[in-house]
This record gives sequence, C-alpha cells and structure tokens, in this order.
Amino acid sequence: MDEFKNEALLSDVAAYYSLKLSEHGQTARGVDWNGEEGQAQRFREVCRLVDGTRPFSVADLGCGYGALYDYLLLQQYNFSYLGVDLSESMIAAARERLRESRTARLLQASAPDVVSDYGIASGIFNVRLGHADDEWSDYVYRTLDELDRTSRLGFSFNCLTKYSDTHRMRPGLYYADPCELFDLCKRRYARNVALLHDYGLYEFTILVRKVP
Repeated sequence: MDEFKNEALLSDVAAYYSLKLSEHGQTARGVDWNGEEGQAQRFREVCRLVDGTRPFSVADLGCGYGALYDYLLLQQYNFSYLGVDLSESMIAAARERLRESRTARLLQASAPDVVSDYGIASGIFNVRLGHADDEWSDYVYRTLDELDRTSRLGFSFNCLTKYSDTHRMRPGLYYADPCELFDLCKRRYARNVALLHDYGLYEFTILVRKVP
C-alpha cells in the first residue's frame, strides 16, 4: 500500500470516529461499541496481558476518549498511560477528561512516540469504511508492526472473527482470520502468544508476550 492510500485510510478512520464522538459523546457508543458492558469485557480480555503486581507503562492505540485509563484505575494498578488516537476530537476529549491525571499523556498520531511496557489496541481493526480487504489487511499488519516496535513486554489487540454467523456479518466490517493472525504473531513477534476466542462475542483477542 503506497503512502497516499495509507494517509487516505487513516484520514477516513479519524473522520469516522470523530463523527461517532459528536453523535454519542464520551460513551461506549461514541467509540462505536454497543454499550459499556461490552466495552469493559473487551478491556478485560486485552488486559490479561498486563502484570498488575508491579508498576508498568502502557500505550493505548486508538484510545478514544480514554476509557481504558479508567478501567486500569479501577483495577488499582500502578501505571503510566499514553493514549494515542488519529482523531483530533477524540484526543481533545481525552485531554479534557484526564486533565488532572499526573500519569496520563495524550498524543494525536497513528503510532506511539515512545516504547512502553505494553501496547494495547481495542476495536481499531473492525470498521474498514469501504476499503478493500487486502488494503485493510495491510493496515492491520503495519499497525501490529508498530505495536511490536513500541512495546517492551508485549502487546494485545482484538478483531472481529471470520467465524461469525454469516447472517450477522456486515459488509462494512472487517472479519479477520484468528488462525492467520496467531501464526503471524508467533512467527514474527514472540514465541509466547495466546489466542482468546471463548468469551461470547463475535471476535477474538490475541496476547503477544515478550521475554524481557
């Protein structure tokens, strides 16, 4: 995928989520989830990567208005947080919400600008916005490379699954092959990789654990 197409895709993603925020505000629907319960369930799965017994740093790629920060606080973890999002309005909302935090930093960008202990991406691969599957797949692979490059102990992400019921699948969404991405992560990023596909949603989560 050439640079122009990549920039166009990222611009489409930013515009889509900015619109969702303007329609639904700082809620789960504002980042295109059905509700808070599903959002929290996804956070639980991607955060299985984290060792909460010790202080850690985390980069939240596609942070939206910063809901993952709230989830981590509820777990009483000792952490520093970098929220990264393409959408200017999302970052503005997150900065306003987290303005009193001394451990949170927000960045409008397509990738983190520092290496953190963990990288987390929840929900950023689902809506392909009319882009062809091969173009969107390339975006997924490039983003996983960035998550790997900017994480010290590992990273996690989720995707809609190609094993979804056919009558429930929507043409504007991207349904990934969990076996293909598991194999990619094992071969390219780390030996310790977990595929979670048993938590009742039409999606899966992959945890990539690196040996420090």
